[in-house]
Amino acid sequence: MKRYKAIIFDLDGTLLDTLTDLAEGTNYALRKNGFPERSVEDIRRFVGNGARKLIERAVSPDREEWALERVREDFNIFYKEHCKDNTGPYPGIMKMLEELAKEGFLLGVVSNKPDFAVQELVPEYFGSLFSSVSGEREGIAKKPAPDLIWEAMKNLHVEREEAVYVGDSEVDLQAAANAGISCISVAWGFKGRKFLEEQKAEVIVDEPFEILRYVIQ
Repeated sequence: MKRYKAIIFDLDGTLLDTLTDLAEGTNYALRKNGFPERSVEDIRRFVGNGARKLIERAVSPDREEWALERVREDFNIFYKEHCKDNTGPYPGIMKMLEELAKEGFLLGVVSNKPDFAVQELVPEYFGSLFSSVSGEREGIAKKPAPDLIWEAMKNLHVEREEAVYVGDSEVDLQAAANAGISCISVAWGFKGRKFLEEQKAEVIVDEPFEILRYVIQ
């Protein structure tokens, strides 16, 4: 018996390990504009709220907006060209997704990553497994606002009790709560099990196939 009809996934830190490419794109933009580079661990702490917030945190929140915008533009230009250089699915992800699809689950992606990157990366690594794919774009609030999740639910034709969100961060927990749906937190992502426990995550999995076991009773 299936607990849900639809499973909606975060992308960075949940399905794909994008950290190295995010760090390289950020540091390229920082260097080009005369700012000091950041470590990969810094970038790990900065991600989760979209590219705009990533750059703001990497530069410094008190910088003038024109300086932040210049760095963001350079990041976007570089990342469009290099978003797949070091990126790939976490071990076990592809097999888990194929099994979920085989079991008849509807699959979606909701990410705070720029939509241009989401629309390129998801088909590149996962083919046509996902029926709804959404990233950050103008005109719709990003996570932790519920809007992107609600959009995915509408696309998948499911109600709140029929959907679950899967993510690796506190932003994902908040977004799922705001959307009124359940959340599965993954310990292999950017934040880790200890952090998720501190955030009072109710369901934490350590391996992709634990998701499959959880959603099928």
